[in-house]
Amino acid sequence: MSYQHILLVTDLKQDADLVAQKAKQQLTSESSQLSVLHIVQDTVVGFGYELIPAASLNEVDEENRQEMKAEMVDFLDRNQLNTKNTNINAEIATAVSSTEGIISYCDAHQVDLLVIGRHERHGLSALLHGSTVNNIMPNIKCDVLVVHLDI
Repeated sequence: MSYQHILLVTDLKQDADLVAQKAKQQLTSESSQLSVLHIVQDTVVGFGYELIPAASLNEVDEENRQEMKAEMVDFLDRNQLNTKNTNINAEIATAVSSTEGIISYCDAHQVDLLVIGRHERHGLSALLHGSTVNNIMPNIKCDVLVVHLDI
């Protein structure tokens, strides 16, 4: 099967290179498009009883966003993902949670394959943080390639 729109979700860390290589392997057709997405967790601002994402108030920390863009460029270079190629799109997006941001992106951009890494968590870390992959699976409408990453 040849996928038309592949989404690589990354946390921009060194072990994400393995996930990037798996995503590149899925580009089997010249018409395939690869999108690379990094979600920056949005800060939530409280107004009385309401919680509002800071991004909706146009108060996104621009310095942090620029730092993430620089890390994205480094990540793309390390993995020979040239964004000058019209079939590759890189994006830094804000969302209240990674899960919500990834699902929304997939729905809005008609992604047919999601490629994502998964760290094995145990004990208190697993209980507190859970797994983005486990949270996405019940709600995602496309195929998912999960790449196991060692801690």
